[in-house]
Amino acid sequence: LKGATLHNLKGIDVRIPVNRLTVVSGISGSGKSSLVRGVLVPAVRDGLTRKAKSKQKPTDYDSIRGLEPLGAVLEVDQSPIGKTSRSTPATYIKVLDEIRNVFAQLPEARVRGYSASRISFNTEGRRCENCTVQGGIKLEMSFLPASYMPCEECGGKRYNPPTLEVTYNSKSIGDVMEMTVEQAAEFFGAHPKIKRSLDLLAETGLGYLQLGQPSPTLSGGEAQRIKLVTQLARRSTAKAEAIRTTRVGKPTLYVLEE
Repeated sequence: LKGATLHNLKGIDVRIPVNRLTVVSGISGSGKSSLVRGVLVPAVRDGLTRKAKSKQKPTDYDSIRGLEPLGAVLEVDQSPIGKTSRSTPATYIKVLDEIRNVFAQLPEARVRGYSASRISFNTEGRRCENCTVQGGIKLEMSFLPASYMPCEECGGKRYNPPTLEVTYNSKSIGDVMEMTVEQAAEFFGAHPKIKRSLDLLAETGLGYLQLGQPSPTLSGGEAQRIKLVTQLARRSTAKAEAIRTTRVGKPTLYVLEE
């Protein structure tokens, strides 16, 4: 990357090796974010998508070379993955969709006419309406932070009793959402799609998280790793790779914030 000029960057040149983990460090205000997020990521993205006949000239750098080995660039930041209790690690990485399909295929579910949509936080008549999927009742405390009491209707399971009566290997969907990632990976060992995503979470050090843990309670680092796992899981399918990359079959440049 030559001639990077943005904010306090004054025409600097940078060489970044491929097939390596590269760390950009420096004191506050030295231009790390300006270089990586402000110049490098847009430059790589433009270089991979710009048409050969385009006359458009970059404004924050002079030129960039060496993009041939790359198929795409993906930035993973630490912004929250969800703002409500309905957002969980399981919903974000789409593994809950597969789990719901498993429960929908059970004989008891078929007899009752339950589809995968029955096992949803967002469907009235399936979820616990007493706590509206919070798992507890919020108590406003004067001069103190809000407190929560376990919901008497669902016992914190967040689904209504009929939904919880359908079990897989003696576990209801409520029980599954209380499992840690490592426990769930073992429990769904016979289901490759589910196990693959959960194994990726465990490999990034998130094996201790509960599948149903509300996203707002996750730290920035936990949220970032979940985002990374989501992208790695998607790239394992040809369809997703065709969407995510401009050059199918070539590696992705991952840019991780802090």
